[in-house]
Amino acid sequence: MRKISVFNFISVDGYYAGPGGDISWAKARQDDEQDPEESDFGRKGVGAGNILLFGRITYEMMAGYWPSPMAMKNSPEMAEGMNKAEKIVFSRTLKKAAWNNSRIAGGEMVEAIRKLRQEPGKDMTVLGSGSIVTQLAQEGLIDEYQLMIHPVVLGKGSSIFGGVSRQLDLELTATRSFTSGVVLLCYRPVKN
Repeated sequence: MRKISVFNFISVDGYYAGPGGDISWAKARQDDEQDPEESDFGRKGVGAGNILLFGRITYEMMAGYWPSPMAMKNSPEMAEGMNKAEKIVFSRTLKKAAWNNSRIAGGEMVEAIRKLRQEPGKDMTVLGSGSIVTQLAQEGLIDEYQLMIHPVVLGKGSSIFGGVSRQLDLELTATRSFTSGVVLLCYRPVKN
């Protein structure tokens, strides 16, 4: 069975986006010049070859950046990996997915994910896409959470677990701290 992991940036107070969807607090740390250690970690993650899963909002944001000349200048290896990766975007409104190796999966997302998990092939990683994380977490479909905790408190915003209505028991499997002050926490769900 394929595994599903989540890779997400969050603030110390647990938000993946600030008011109005603001993620500028995390984007500033993506530039190789500002934090080469984190960028190296990101390149290795993209090089793992997982299928990338997105919601429409995150997909459109990433599709607007990674194929751009700016991305190739700032993070050439990361841009190459993101552009080569197979991508599935879950949306009921998006009509076209023009970014390299992308396809749209419409309809009921949770059932589509259940079917994808049963098929042979690459593991999958949800990048960003907080509403997808919430829905998959609620259904117990996530095998690993990789959370990059940024040293910032937003005060309010959107939480990847904001819509989860049941307790999720997690086991810490790895940690890593970066010179920027960002801390990676990896968890897997405890099966009860």
